[in-house]
Amino acid sequence: MRILVTGGTGFLGNPLCQDLGGSGARLVVLSRRPDRVRDRCGLGVTAITSFSELPSSLAFDAVINLAGEPIVGPRWTEARKKLLWDSRVELTRSLVDYIDRADVRPNVLISGSTVGFYGDRGDCILDETSGYADGFVHRLCAAWEAAALRAADFGVRVCIVRTGMVLAATGGFLAPLLPLFRLGLGARIGSGEQWMSWIHSRDYVAVIRRLIDAPDMSGVFNATAPNPVTNRQFTEILSRLLRRPAFLAVPAGVLRVLMGREMSSLLLGGQRVLPARLLAAGFRFRYPELEMALRDTLSQMPGILGVPP
Repeated sequence: MRILVTGGTGFLGNPLCQDLGGSGARLVVLSRRPDRVRDRCGLGVTAITSFSELPSSLAFDAVINLAGEPIVGPRWTEARKKLLWDSRVELTRSLVDYIDRADVRPNVLISGSTVGFYGDRGDCILDETSGYADGFVHRLCAAWEAAALRAADFGVRVCIVRTGMVLAATGGFLAPLLPLFRLGLGARIGSGEQWMSWIHSRDYVAVIRRLIDAPDMSGVFNATAPNPVTNRQFTEILSRLLRRPAFLAVPAGVLRVLMGREMSSLLLGGQRVLPARLLAAGFRFRYPELEMALRDTLSQMPGILGVPP
């Protein structure tokens, strides 16, 4: 099987490429840093920097589109918003244009999105059919998804994967929290009642592999564990596993000053998302509960949970 991956050296793409390559897939990875591709994705991976490097005669069985600048980072100035938009929406449009030109189109395009599509919906239980609260992240995700769904016009099966917070030993949202929690400075954010929809990295990879192999699966899928938690619950479980107190709270006003009102809404708001379509298709999560997922993730980190460095 030959697979084209965008964002293959990133937080989500790296373990996915390692898994697919280890299973014998022939990978082509689009990256702005082709020198990093073989180190991160495997020696047998082909690196490209532009779709123009791909001949129209080269046939792919699947295309996986995960490229995008990190949403949490520098303040959302207009320049930063444009970078976030271009790295997702414009790149996806270019990818679909390449698919349109190809002599043989792929069987499936799997394209990323996030549960931020739904906006801050409070305690509402959300599935793939739910509505949304408007905001920059929703508009970004909606345009990103629409750009990918255009490939369906060419007869390509399209799967949109709205991903929650991914737990992984290699980084992600957990990495900046651990030093604080290990010092006993872990803190809930704002009220702590906002919902966090999450998924273990191994389950995320399993979701993508399932979508590659299942010709009857298309459309939008929530890639989240079936048991979301509140920020307060997350803080309590993580601090208990690390055997550290977590009595502090980060006031909402402080976050708004430090991060700006729009970006701080990512942490102060939340989504209570269920993977309804995956569950209906019979997908079984290896890590359905947060405590077992966190315990497994932390056990892979040297020096954490008693594991020697």
